[in-house]
Amino acid sequence: MKKEWFFDRFCGEQIVVYAEDGKIIEAGVENEKQGDVLGNIYKGRVANIVPGMQAAFVNCGMERNGYLPLNEGTAIFSKYEGNGRAGAADLQVGDEILVQVVKPPRGSKGAKVSCELSFVGKNLIFLPRTDFLGISRKIAEGEKREALLKEADKFREKGQGFIVRTAALNATKRALKIESDYLKRMYRATLEAAKDAPVGSAVYREYDLPVKVMRDSLGDGDAKVYVGDEELYEKVLNLARMRSDLGEKRIVRYAGERSMFSFYGLDEQIFRLTDPQIPLENGAHLIIDRTEAMTVFDVNTGKYTGENDLESTVLSTNLLAAKEIARQVRLRNIGGIVAVDFIDMAEEEHRLAVNAALEEALSEDRAKCRVLPMSDLCVTLFTRKRMAGELSSFLLKPCVHCTRQGYILSDVYMAMRIRAAILNCFAEGYSAAIVELNRALMNKILSEGYLSQEAAGSWREKRVYFIPHSVYPEEKFAVRGDNSPVLRLPDTAQILY
Repeated sequence: MKKEWFFDRFCGEQIVVYAEDGKIIEAGVENEKQGDVLGNIYKGRVANIVPGMQAAFVNCGMERNGYLPLNEGTAIFSKYEGNGRAGAADLQVGDEILVQVVKPPRGSKGAKVSCELSFVGKNLIFLPRTDFLGISRKIAEGEKREALLKEADKFREKGQGFIVRTAALNATKRALKIESDYLKRMYRATLEAAKDAPVGSAVYREYDLPVKVMRDSLGDGDAKVYVGDEELYEKVLNLARMRSDLGEKRIVRYAGERSMFSFYGLDEQIFRLTDPQIPLENGAHLIIDRTEAMTVFDVNTGKYTGENDLESTVLSTNLLAAKEIARQVRLRNIGGIVAVDFIDMAEEEHRLAVNAALEEALSEDRAKCRVLPMSDLCVTLFTRKRMAGELSSFLLKPCVHCTRQGYILSDVYMAMRIRAAILNCFAEGYSAAIVELNRALMNKILSEGYLSQEAAGSWREKRVYFIPHSVYPEEKFAVRGDNSPVLRLPDTAQILY
């Protein structure tokens, strides 16, 4: 199996894609200015305490106050096997405290925060305020588990804890010690930064997207890493040089004229993630619907009519759907409650088989998933831990023409599609690219500087003209090339930057 990672940055976003045999398995996007708040530590002030909810609301400097459960304890580390306890916070309104974001804001909900701070390394997670010793469930060998737990126990002081991550399976004792000391220094530096920091400021920020991926997902194996931006390439290369399990030979600087994602056939796959209908290999399909409370998958036979009886047709479709649903929640980074309406099956044995297939497919996910038994109505519920923001929040935005009940492509994603079309135009030998697009989208691209990096760099010797149209829908655009020394353009045309 060919495994490939793709790193790039443009339009103010950092993008990471993981593909197996050319098929996207995971994708992540992060704004370079805003970053991802998950894992950040803020100096906050308790704004309100609600005894009936056993929760406090903390002003962390974000748009909405953070939600702090007072009785959660070590539940936030429940995906690891271990023992210990964390004391509930004894808080009063007005108290200044350090809190860490454990779930990012979503929709109308503020971030979920915790007083139980954690500092994540490649092999260990340091818990400076939590008396807990745990280990990844994926480390199955008994003697190895015991040895790693014993080693981690040496590093902690009274009231502290460590979690041994899966990557520690191949780590030396010296490497574990060095990492534990480093994580403790990070905690001390955070405390020092918090002394004079104003309320609402971040005193510790998680690594940006490429660094987190290098830390958590890349390691032993033969995956190639392609990087489409020179600055990002140097960053990834320097990180690889510090990793004996990675090595710089696997890092490749993509230098093609076309968009890297377009060249490797990933553009169209990313675009299909905006479609609520997901085709299956046998002609059946899934329908995905997002609500405030959950995400719903509906399984349909579509064009697939089977070869034998109805029950076998339904079973084969549901088994195929279970695998694809597991792939889609990982690919789209869907978190929270997920409901799956499978096609009705009469046989109890078949319902158990489909549920088992879904559970097995989800077991490959890095995010913790919990599958409930299938009901008699052939509906299965499962939960998936939220890992940063869902990909749909980057690709789509609410449509103002249907009272925000529907979605259209987001401005930044449209800018990325236009960028790829301009690159393809220049790769075909044209010196000028003429882009016809919606007027509001043009103004957004110019005001946000989505293409300023290219205009100041690789497009310095080229010409890009925008022709705005008031009647164009936001998702419509056209790009054409021209080599004429004198261009005939309407008075409304505007040169890029």
